[in-house]
Amino acid sequence: MALRKNLRLVHVFSIATGAMISSGLFVLPGLAHARAGPAVIVSYLLAGLLAATGLLSMAELTTAMPKAGADYFFVSRSMGVAAGTVAGLLTWFSLSLKSAFALVGLAALTQFVLPVDPRLVGAVFCVFFVGMNVIGVREAARLQVGLVFVLLALLALYVFRGLPAVDIQNLQPFAPGGFRAVFATAGFVFVSYGGLLKVASIAEEVEDPGRVIPLAMIMSLVITGVAYVLIVFVTSGVLSAEVLDGSLTPISDGAAAFMGAGGRTALIVAAILAFLTTANGGIMAASRYLLALGRDGLVPQPLGRVGSRFGTPHASLLVTGGLVAAALLVRLGTLVQAASVVFMVTYVLANVAVIVLRESGLQNYRPRFRAPGYPWMQIAGIVGILFVVLEMGEGSFATVALLVVAGFCVYWFYGRRRPNRESALLHVIHRIAAKELVTGSLEEELKSIIRERDGIVRDRFDGLVEDSVVLDIDGAMTGDEFLDLVSSALAPRVGVSAPVLLDALRARERESSTVLAPGLAIPHVVIEGQSAFGILLARSREGIALSEGKPPVHVAFVLVGTGDERSLHLWALSAIAQVVSGADFEERWMAATTEQALKDIVLLSDRRRVRGR
Repeated sequence: MALRKNLRLVHVFSIATGAMISSGLFVLPGLAHARAGPAVIVSYLLAGLLAATGLLSMAELTTAMPKAGADYFFVSRSMGVAAGTVAGLLTWFSLSLKSAFALVGLAALTQFVLPVDPRLVGAVFCVFFVGMNVIGVREAARLQVGLVFVLLALLALYVFRGLPAVDIQNLQPFAPGGFRAVFATAGFVFVSYGGLLKVASIAEEVEDPGRVIPLAMIMSLVITGVAYVLIVFVTSGVLSAEVLDGSLTPISDGAAAFMGAGGRTALIVAAILAFLTTANGGIMAASRYLLALGRDGLVPQPLGRVGSRFGTPHASLLVTGGLVAAALLVRLGTLVQAASVVFMVTYVLANVAVIVLRESGLQNYRPRFRAPGYPWMQIAGIVGILFVVLEMGEGSFATVALLVVAGFCVYWFYGRRRPNRESALLHVIHRIAAKELVTGSLEEELKSIIRERDGIVRDRFDGLVEDSVVLDIDGAMTGDEFLDLVSSALAPRVGVSAPVLLDALRARERESSTVLAPGLAIPHVVIEGQSAFGILLARSREGIALSEGKPPVHVAFVLVGTGDERSLHLWALSAIAQVVSGADFEERWMAATTEQALKDIVLLSDRRRVRGR
């Protein structure tokens, strides 16, 4: 059963923003200030810039393949199933840890109100959010929207009231640990930008993902990035290092410094809202990784099923909730470091995946949004993130290595037995050598994804194209030679002899040239008989001299049909006109590598379709 497309721009923006404005803002600034001093402001800015490279690559990948599982899906289709399994499990794990991190912060705040074991509070909220997500993603998203807009209003109040109260003396010395500490701290706070992955993971449930996803991701990163820098600046400026360093409630402490007890209460409410949105969005997003892995048979298949009653992946939600509850027992610093490192690795993989997919020459890789600055932006993101990981120390490498080995073991002992999938990396190799490695299955999968993404309804013209004859002609050719080939190929399909069809095509060409534009011809004739119609697609790189005085033809669509199919004849001519008017049609047509690729250019074109025509 397919996931329901219930999410719009406001929902997607709120899920991403709510997932980012949480523990990364309400808990981490104090811990990060102890590492970098007031220069923690730069650490948040640097982390945001590095996240932007991954965001733009992630937006491109998501608009090309809006499927549950986000980077698992991208990485498996670009670099292979083994790499995809590792990436999917890593991100599932890190998103679950981020949700647990939020619940830890939420539980800490409850100590101001109720003297209850914080782990018990976290577990109760974990159960609540799992139940909310089982009932329906739209219901969970509606809750997210309300929480996020109240949260943003409270944060705006904090900045507006706090800027006049900043004491410059609290910002000196600016970087007591040097700028190596600033870079290392950027890695520590990178977890703050992990919410962007949550958008990618729920892409399959988004209406119009080609427009909504990149817009929501960019809006969310810009707004939260500015909020982080301003709020951390205010907090560092109103609190002394003795108060701020190591504080688990830094924003509430800052509010108390310039707004008194009422301000502390307001920001405690904001923090609670932030933790709620992160935990809710994290459980929602993490479960989609298990769903995608289960669909492909790389983890037990019940995890890949969608419940018929609510249309949600209930099994993967329950398992994710179990991991989140177990993570509540883990030390806070370990949670933060593990989640940050894995998020950084994920953004590196997103940048690598874009490079592999673009260089693969896959015709049906058609993102609605293309990351700018290719490939230099992706390379800068990879190098920058790896540099920050280096600065974080040996523990970061140990964390990554342990998680990668665990993910690979899942693939080796379970997923490896499943049928392997073709990857874009094989297409890169195909361009150099080993032609037999490519089967075309990835192109077919991408084609089905585009149809689902763009809501393409297969009409009768599409059916005719799928069954059409394709001539990919080497070398130059005269018009008579071309029409002779066409007659031999189409005559059996329309129930006439080749000589009769050849005469009809020649007569049509003498009557008036069918070369309608430079390089394009649409020879079409009506023949005797009933209920017969055929289409032939032709490409000639050298050109066909179809009509005297006309430029050589590189693209030809030949239509042959009986008189009772005149309406289809006219509809086909209209459809072809829409296809060839596409901005990149000629470039794609000349670059296509197979006969099926030529058909796919027509089948995936942006044109008006009517079911039954």
